[in-house]
Amino acid sequence: MPDLKSSASSLRSSLPLVAVLAVMVSTVAVYWVAANGYTLYYGDAEAHLNIARRIWDNREPRYREIGTVWLPLPHLAMLPLTLSDLLWQTGLAGAIPSALAFVAACVLFFASLHKVFGGVWWAAAAGTAAVALNPNLLYLQAAPMTESLFLAALAGILCATVYGRPGWAGVATCAATLIRYEGWFLIPAVVLYVLVRSGLLPAIRYGAIASLGPVYWLIHNWLLFGSALYFYNGPWSAKAIYQRQLDSGMKPHPADGNWLEAARYFGEASRLAMGEGLLIAGLAGCAYLLIKRRALWPVMLLALPPLFYVWSLHSSGTPIFIPTLWPFSYYNSRYALAILPLLGLGVAALCVERRMAALALAVVCLAPWFTTRLGKEQWVCWKESQVNSENRREWTAKGAKFLRDRYHRTEGIWLNFGDLTAILREARIPLKEALHEGNELQFNRTVARPDLFLRERWVVTFAESPVAQGLAKLPYDRVATYPVQYGKPVEIYKRRPD
Repeated sequence: MPDLKSSASSLRSSLPLVAVLAVMVSTVAVYWVAANGYTLYYGDAEAHLNIARRIWDNREPRYREIGTVWLPLPHLAMLPLTLSDLLWQTGLAGAIPSALAFVAACVLFFASLHKVFGGVWWAAAAGTAAVALNPNLLYLQAAPMTESLFLAALAGILCATVYGRPGWAGVATCAATLIRYEGWFLIPAVVLYVLVRSGLLPAIRYGAIASLGPVYWLIHNWLLFGSALYFYNGPWSAKAIYQRQLDSGMKPHPADGNWLEAARYFGEASRLAMGEGLLIAGLAGCAYLLIKRRALWPVMLLALPPLFYVWSLHSSGTPIFIPTLWPFSYYNSRYALAILPLLGLGVAALCVERRMAALALAVVCLAPWFTTRLGKEQWVCWKESQVNSENRREWTAKGAKFLRDRYHRTEGIWLNFGDLTAILREARIPLKEALHEGNELQFNRTVARPDLFLRERWVVTFAESPVAQGLAKLPYDRVATYPVQYGKPVEIYKRRPD
């Protein structure tokens, strides 16, 4: 293996190349996704984008619009770009931060593997390629989703810890805790690692910095929504949504309270999202590291996110639906990407001894995506977004066209913020034209007494909603209806001329 001096020199010369290659791969993916209109297929992508926009494009611009359930950093990263109407309407305001995070993740992950495996650049390259060239990750990093942002933060934690920088590890962990909740799950393990490796004071410093994120979010929920755990047990939490699905007649997920089923569902989702070659090679490499008692810390750290999702399946009402297991549909398949960095580490471990092993493993891990899995129909995350959004995209496009041809600025629209907001984005109507739940006092009093407070000329709602029911005795005509699969139709109303 290279000595320390040559290893540092190799890293300095390699990182710019890694960054350039990552930018090229990411740019091609972003362009392809945008050119084909896939950027906002995910309902969550649309929601993230519009939450970022509504913070300032609102009748009452204010901090509270950041929300409660979804953590704030992705929305804050998108916010400056949503100032551009073009970037907001195309979804690129959310895709660009996601793509930049992907590039950062590739660079940090390569630097980490380079250190872990003693400067063996081909092992680091093989492990990074196994992560970066996964089609499901490439799709998600080209959309306003949070996977690549969390991957960048996780790679930052790994990089900082293996290079012995607990302060920077705290910064990266704090960022992770403000992106996804599995970041909270990492803090105790990293505190213990820093304590053993560097001592008490560095562990305290790390813990203090890393905990700023969770403390801030608990205070945020307590002050604005009346409960520090509102994000966990409030009406829009994953737990509450899942309970409403059960109350409506859906059968409990097989993983509820069953560890074996939780592991089975996560494992099958991982097989679909990673491919058999990468899954087997990556796990074999990690097993090799554990048996040889090498790189134990990277294995432990990168195993925590997938363990978090197995636990969530078991205990937290966060189901994964995949087409090969009951109920044979698509939902949250992207959670399987949590295992991708761990598999990249395992691939790197198998390549340390021989350069040719890196080429052979690249063929094993990537060949399925170019042979039997050729085409986006085999990419489980893209397929999930396509299947679950088909009807939503149809009624969104029709509703947007209807309003774009008829709506005039300042007439006002009353609607529920959520899926319906996409109609405004596609119709190129600023969000401040709408009265929605974010305008809490005005919205609630309008729901209670629309006869007194409703001034908007247009109403966009789902049939039989409280908004629709409030129009029954008012001078509004239903001027358009669009069917919704498995739900109430979308209705557009217009006030009659005085």
